[in-house]
Formats: sequence, C-alpha cells, structure tokens
Amino acid sequence: MRPVGKVFAGLMLGALALAGCGQNSASAPSPSASAATSAPAPAPSSEAPAAAFPVTVEAGNGSVSIAKKPERIVSLSPTATETLFAIGAGAQVVAADDQSNFPAEAPKTALSGYKPNVEAIVAHKPDLVVVANDTDKIVAELGKLNVPVLLEPAAMKLEEAYDEILDLGAATGNGDQAEELVNTMKSQLTELAQAAQKDKKLTYYHELDQTPYAATSTTFIGQIYSLFGLENIADKAPDAAGGYPKLSAEFVAQADPQLIFLADVKCCQQSKETLAKRPGWSKLSAIKNDQVIQLDDDIASRWGPRIVDLAKNIADAVGKAA
Repeated sequence: MRPVGKVFAGLMLGALALAGCGQNSASAPSPSASAATSAPAPAPSSEAPAAAFPVTVEAGNGSVSIAKKPERIVSLSPTATETLFAIGAGAQVVAADDQSNFPAEAPKTALSGYKPNVEAIVAHKPDLVVVANDTDKIVAELGKLNVPVLLEPAAMKLEEAYDEILDLGAATGNGDQAEELVNTMKSQLTELAQAAQKDKKLTYYHELDQTPYAATSTTFIGQIYSLFGLENIADKAPDAAGGYPKLSAEFVAQADPQLIFLADVKCCQQSKETLAKRPGWSKLSAIKNDQVIQLDDDIASRWGPRIVDLAKNIADAVGKAA
C-alpha cells in the first residue's frame, strides 16, 4: 500500500523489467525459469462469497473500490501477471501485456504497459486493469470510462512486494491464496538466508545491463542479496544515482568482486566470456574463479512470486564460493 509518487530510483527496476533485459519470449529460459515457481501456486479459488465485495484496495493510485469479483482482468505488468496466476486468479485474466511471458498459459497480447492504448485495453471489456506505471495517465483515462485500475509499481522493499500480492488477492477475491503465497515466500526466504554461509563476507556485483548499470544495497534487488551477507561493490560508487549507479569499467576492475551476477543474459547475451573481453576485466577474481552467475533476466527484474527463485540462485552461488 504505497504512495502514488515514485522517484527514479524506485522505477528503475520496473523500467528494466518492462523495456530492457529479459523480455524476449523467444529466448530459451534458464533451468530455474522453466521450473515451477518456488512458491507453488495455490489451487484456483472457489467463488468468493457475495459479502466479500465490494472491496477497497489501497494501491499506488490511492483507494480503489471494486464493486464485484473481477471476471475480466487485463494485466499490463509482467509481475502482476505472474502474481495473478500464482494466487489462483489466472482464469480471471483475459489479456496480458506484450512482456507477460510467464507462466506459459498467460494470455499474452500486443498490449503495451509502456505505451498503453486505451481503446485497445477497453476492447477486452475489462472489469479490472492492473498497471505498474501510470504512463500517459492511463489510470485517469480508464477512470473516465469507469474501469477500476490498480497501480502496483516496482517494489522498493520486500514488504512492498508482499503488499502488492495481498492487494491483488483482495482485489480479485483470492485473499486467502495471496496470504498463503506471501507466507510461503517469507518462510522460504528465511530458510535460504539462515542456511547461507556468511562468514567470508563475499563481495559481489549485480549487472543490470552492459552499460554497466548496477544496483546498490538500498534497492529492492540489493535487499535480497543482503539476506545472504554479501557486500555490494556498487555501494561505494561515487554517484549512487538513486540506487542504480552507472559504473565505469575501471571501478569494477578496482573493486574486483568475488561474485558477479548477470541480469543481462537473454537481452544482451552477456557471459563470463564477454566480460573477459572488457578492458581490465579478464583478471577479475570472479572471472578467474568461474564465479560469474548468469541469471534469468525476467526473474532478476520482477518483484513477484519468483523472488524465491532468484534467492535460490544467489544461495547456490554463495554456497559454491564459500
């Protein structure tokens, strides 16, 4: 339940999720991506009792009233799409945006979350629309047509990610399933963090793209790494840029991280081999010791149920390096 305004730092991850890396559905996903979501999707919900509606959800665009259980949901957010299916609301989704490539049964369309077309959205006769960005004031435009819209922006904290799942549960009549999913995610993350070896104080670099942009520990992605006691080299960047600094090749080479996590694999074909060709990087500890971890771009850029899959990848890397 977040305020409407989001500064650049909070939106950067969402922007990458929608427009940048890891959104090519034609790319073959990594083994972790093709597996089932770590937090199993609850069984589809039974018909919500009439007393459950109307409901009011406190979303990024304020209080949103939903008169009855939605039966025709349009999702313009890949994270929201994943969440809706994970809480048992998949059958209620009639259309998803062009970046919603998970799960496979999601009704992916040509709709855009970045350049939303009101007429194209309304053509699906939605009784609920979920967005991650209020691009072109889509919330107000759909409001003029009396279409309920939930703005669920990029999470800046884990608690915000959990809150958005609960929002979607309440809005769709799947509140119990949403609560179960959140509890399962919290439990799994706790178990992974407790099992991690944290005595070596391993340093890491998380690459958003080959520019290279990174993410500091103040960001949502950085918070997940912090669960495992890792030290983020981006935290010492001269310009934090709201948590997403653009690093120089020299900065990374001097920091010499022990672990490198790549979130620009599917989009940009980055690997240990491509990194080694960058000026001054061939002798990096992570490259020499084969500690370059190729992440699934989608999992690394979304803040929904597959957060646990990302955490598992991090835990595996820490275990091998410790």
